[in-house]
Amino acid sequence: MKLDEALNIPLRTVDKEIINIVKFDKDVPRSSVLAKSIVDLVRSGGKRVRPLMVIVGSRFGPSPDKSKVWRLAAAAEFIHAASLIHDDIIDDSPVRRGQSALHVKLGVKGALHVGNYMSARVIELISGYSAERERYAYDLSSLATTQLCLGEYQQLSYLYNYDITIEQYLEKSINKTAQLIATCLKIGAQSAGADEEISDLLYTFGQKLGISFQIRDDILDFTQSSDKLGKPAGSDLRHGQVTLPVLYALEDQHLASSIRSVSSETPIEEIDAVIASIQSSDALEKAENLSQQYLNEAQEIIDQLQEYPAHHDLQILLNYFGGRDS
Repeated sequence: MKLDEALNIPLRTVDKEIINIVKFDKDVPRSSVLAKSIVDLVRSGGKRVRPLMVIVGSRFGPSPDKSKVWRLAAAAEFIHAASLIHDDIIDDSPVRRGQSALHVKLGVKGALHVGNYMSARVIELISGYSAERERYAYDLSSLATTQLCLGEYQQLSYLYNYDITIEQYLEKSINKTAQLIATCLKIGAQSAGADEEISDLLYTFGQKLGISFQIRDDILDFTQSSDKLGKPAGSDLRHGQVTLPVLYALEDQHLASSIRSVSSETPIEEIDAVIASIQSSDALEKAENLSQQYLNEAQEIIDQLQEYPAHHDLQILLNYFGGRDS
């Protein structure tokens, strides 16, 4: 069963709300390249994990305003989609969801324009939530976007840096992945009137889920087939990204020197050998253990929220992330 079906949230309604952001923007003609690009991006697919989390979070509050919750959910996907456009440009990735990435279709300048519009439109969209009691919207439009940018900057600054610590890796993962997931759960709850203690618990749950998600994603880069990944195995290392499996492999003195020799100039055959050595080491198992540790801590939070019927939704999210294989 798909995640949206398990959570009983109609994905078509989520997509409609996202498209409405562009559809009802009087400054953007529907026939424009900008509008068409965003609509095509939405219709290209995606699991809509972040908007689903906004809606799940709202189920922990006593007074959810459906129109407000759906608007925030759409805004969350806009932020995520904009970050993917920028990611693809920075990573020079030609494909997104089985189709040509936007910068391939429109050129870098055109894609940047679309991504920048989407980021700015979110701020405009929820600027109406200006009352003190609705300041939570600021977390989504400003803080989350800022942290995403910071995480991307950290990833760029750490390229081929084999001296970063696991703590630095985790901080980058929080900024780039976990923080938006956590914020979505929290603002959903706050928008529905949940108290601070519950909102904070949901944020912590989302952060732990997000870190585990990123670690597992980094593991999959070494374990899945090229056909399933849509790129060569070990693609992160090939592009200089020092992920958790690499950091654990660096602890093995027999592997450290060969890993540290990898640079942008290293021949493909040598990189293939390094990747194979990491795959056959215990680094992937260590990374999986840390990912599972975060999932266990997330489970403890679910156990604290048993009195809320929506704790079942958190269990669905945990099971989805914990059993993720694609």
